[in-house]
Amino acid sequence: MLTKNTGRTAKALALTLALGLGASGAAYAKNPMVGGAPMYAQKTIVENAVNSKDHTTLVAAVKAAGLVDTLNGPGPFTVFAPTNAAFAKLPPGTVESLVQPQNKAALTKILTYHVVPGVYTAKDLMALAMKGGGQGQINTVEGEPLGITVQGKKVYVTDVKGNTATVTIPNVMQSNGVIHVVNAVLMP
Repeated sequence: MLTKNTGRTAKALALTLALGLGASGAAYAKNPMVGGAPMYAQKTIVENAVNSKDHTTLVAAVKAAGLVDTLNGPGPFTVFAPTNAAFAKLPPGTVESLVQPQNKAALTKILTYHVVPGVYTAKDLMALAMKGGGQGQINTVEGEPLGITVQGKKVYVTDVKGNTATVTIPNVMQSNGVIHVVNAVLMP
């Protein structure tokens, strides 16, 4: 038999649960959309990337290079993730050549050049650049540095050859790091 107090307690508990679920639902609603898919902060870089229609070339390249387990690992990593359109800017036949087994070392070198150990949000990258008077450097897993510059609220990443990519979608948080979507492939 329910008393008035038990009924009130049950209603209070139901309200608390509803508010709690609403809050977590709101948190999920804030997940950015990348390539038509929501990116979930509780998933790894690879678990999210495979759902992005804009990153099918990157995912195929990561598989061809044998980097899936690494990018599914604990990290943390900051990944500058080129879109399919970024890969399409490369000379014709480049991607098809790079994913061939005999070119695995070159592909791995290019892909690890897009990965930085640690988590660097756009705010962190901006602070790094501002600390250097508007320009900063960050070391990649590959070993070569990337240049970081800021203009207004835009972050730009420059490779050692002088090619620049714009961060088009910053701060896509993952369970093992962060992805910044970029509009160009960076070359070591």
